[in-house]
Amino acid sequence: MFKKLSTSTVTVGALVAAAAAPLSSAPASAVSAPLSSARIAAHFDLAKGQTPENVALAPGGRAYVTFAKGRQIAEVSTGGAVRILATLPEPADGGVHTPALGFPLTVGIVRAHDGTLYFLYATGTADLTGVWRLRPGGQPQRIAALPANGLPNGLALNPRTHTLYVADSALGTIWSVATTGGTPTAWSTAHELAPAGYIGANGLKIHNGAVWATNLDKGTVLRIPILRDGRAGGIQTRADGMPGIDDIAFTGRGDQLLAALDTPSEVALVQSDGTHSTVLTSADGLQNPTSIALRGHTVYVLNASWLTAKDPNLILADLDR
Repeated sequence: MFKKLSTSTVTVGALVAAAAAPLSSAPASAVSAPLSSARIAAHFDLAKGQTPENVALAPGGRAYVTFAKGRQIAEVSTGGAVRILATLPEPADGGVHTPALGFPLTVGIVRAHDGTLYFLYATGTADLTGVWRLRPGGQPQRIAALPANGLPNGLALNPRTHTLYVADSALGTIWSVATTGGTPTAWSTAHELAPAGYIGANGLKIHNGAVWATNLDKGTVLRIPILRDGRAGGIQTRADGMPGIDDIAFTGRGDQLLAALDTPSEVALVQSDGTHSTVLTSADGLQNPTSIALRGHTVYVLNASWLTAKDPNLILADLDR
């Protein structure tokens, strides 16, 4: 999710056309170790609402993304081609009561092993806000309602327990709900999740027996252990000093992670002790990065251009292990 902006800022950007193949230009030089070879792999169409908010990776290099402004779920091929899988219904009031933003948007997304996609839709209305499911070849359906006055944002899946976790940026809550659907449970309402004026709990991941969340307003990375009975343990602040932090992805080296910093258009490398350094910048093509993922040695960074209004895109980089 992104820093506060006006509707005009979002809609000004009919500046780029979608491209079907990666660029062949040389990588930008601003990339820093352990990342290398940053390159733009796909451009998206801002005029069509193709503002990527979150990403889930599939075998073979495909990526599934939520286009927040377009209310869409899309598949991005290894060659950069975009295929729209579903467009969510627009709320009757246009989504003007969506907390913090004032427009409806598709947000977090995860992929189960069987190819089922789970994603979030925030509309400010009771009939549409919640957790949705899209099975291969099927139609999207809501499987769990979430509060209309909330802003469901980050989404994580624990495949072992078949549990989905939802970061609510407005209510400062992490919800849990079964992949089969039903009534969500307020899993954690720790004050560290609350917003400080705009957007609180944001990105979400499951890692080493814990739920990890970011807080965009407070610039923090938080860890909440999952206890044996499934309840939330005590929350810990593992890193701070990163205002505008959105999504995170773990590198495979202990608790080391990469963090997408939306507002400054940067990606940070965060060590297990909480220290952090910048490894990608706007010089590498970043345009308000909203999500980050890792497969093998390849880092995927999705950029929504919420503030730059120039070039929503997908950037790939190599992670040197």
